[in-house]
Formats: sequence, C-alpha cells, structure tokens
Amino acid sequence: MKQSVFITILTVVAFGIALAIYIYVFGNPANFINGEVRTQPNNLLGTIYTGGPLVALLIMLSIMDVAIIFERIFSLKKAGGKRTVAAFFKDVIVDLDNGEYDAAIELCDKQRGSVANVIKASLVRYKELISKNKNMEAEKQLAEVQRAVEEATMLETPLLEKNLIALSTIASIATMVGLLGTVIGMIRAFAAMGKAGGAPDAIQLAIGISEALINTAGGLITAIMGIVAYNFFVNKVDSFTYSVDEASYNVIQILKSK
Repeated sequence: MKQSVFITILTVVAFGIALAIYIYVFGNPANFINGEVRTQPNNLLGTIYTGGPLVALLIMLSIMDVAIIFERIFSLKKAGGKRTVAAFFKDVIVDLDNGEYDAAIELCDKQRGSVANVIKASLVRYKELISKNKNMEAEKQLAEVQRAVEEATMLETPLLEKNLIALSTIASIATMVGLLGTVIGMIRAFAAMGKAGGAPDAIQLAIGISEALINTAGGLITAIMGIVAYNFFVNKVDSFTYSVDEASYNVIQILKSK
C-alpha cells in the first residue's frame, strides 16, 4: 500500500515538474530564432523542445528514475545497519558463545537493518522456547527458531525489493515512448516531403526529423539509466539476502551446539 502511494505521488509530482521544464525551460522563446513561433531553435534546449509533447513524458520518466534510485540507495544503506555486517556479527557470535542472549539481542537493537532483524527474531524465539518450554526437544526448538528466521526473512525481503519493479517498468515504458516519438516524427517528416505542389516544407521536414531523433535519444537514455540501476540494486538485494541466510544459518548452528 505504501509503495503504491509513493509511486502515485511521485508520478504526479514528476509530471508537474516535467511539464514546467518542457514549457518554461526548453520552450523559452529565447531558445528560438523566431521567438514565440518556436520552430527554429538556436540552441540545444530549443532543439529538445522540437521533440514534441512526448519529450515532457520522457522527462517525467527520467525524474521518476532518479527519485527511485535515490530512494533505493538510502533504503539499502539503512537496511545494512549502523555498522558493517561482519563487525556486528562478530560481536553477536561472542555473546552467543558466552550464552549472553540478552546482550546479543541488545546488539541487534543497536545495529538495526535486515540482518540484525532476522537474528533478533531467531534469538527472541529461542529465549521464549527455553523459558516456557524447557521440556521441548532440541530438534523441535531449532525447528521453531528456523520458522522464526523464515518469517522474519519474508518480512525483510519485500522491503529490500521495494520499487524495483517500478524501476524496470519505467525503463520499458521509456523505450516504447521513445519509439512512439520516433514514429510520429518520421510521419511528420514524410508528410512534409510528400507535400503536393512543389518542394517539401524544409521547416516541417526538419521538425519531423528532430522530433524522431530527440525522442529516440531521450527514450534510450532513460531506459539505459533505469536498466543499469535495476541490475545494480538487484545485485545489492542478492548480497543482502545471502548475508541474511549466512548469518541465520550460523546462529542456528551455534544454538544447536548449545
């Protein structure tokens, strides 16, 4: 629910910003030789404006790309905890070897992050079992701890993968929007070339070609940025998942030896 609300708000804000950039920055009369007519650009900004309204949509998708990238960077940094996982886990192992479960749980509270949350869930469950069910068999205790680990992991994984689908979708949409702009631009260019009654309209021909090329470039840039970011974050999530699995396995092995 929170994810959908974030994407909805981001879409609305990004659309407003993109429209303002397209109209007031790229469409500024100073960027064109003929001023308010806006058909003969004299710089790069004016040339981008001639790409047509789809440029505004590509700008919106680019803004969404950048926003999601920053959101993922901060979220994954938070998921990593306050210290490195290796340093944190080393201290937890020392406490577990000494049988100091409360101290290990306290370390998890201080560390925070995905790995700490999963370890804490396993230790809290183990403490409950040894305090309330002293006669329970060791194998059943470990099975319950393993179940707690799996439940905690299932809660943490969606947080790590949040908005990655949106990032992938934006990359796909940007490619399609760029292709659509290319087709529209080529239609305009061929219409100018096929104009009856003499030579083709040079201005309309140039506008059509510009629209085609600008939308192609804009779609590719946005899609490349989204795909690269998506693959980067997927690898980061896989690393976190591996760290969680490794840490939880080691904790269970220590508890098993007890």
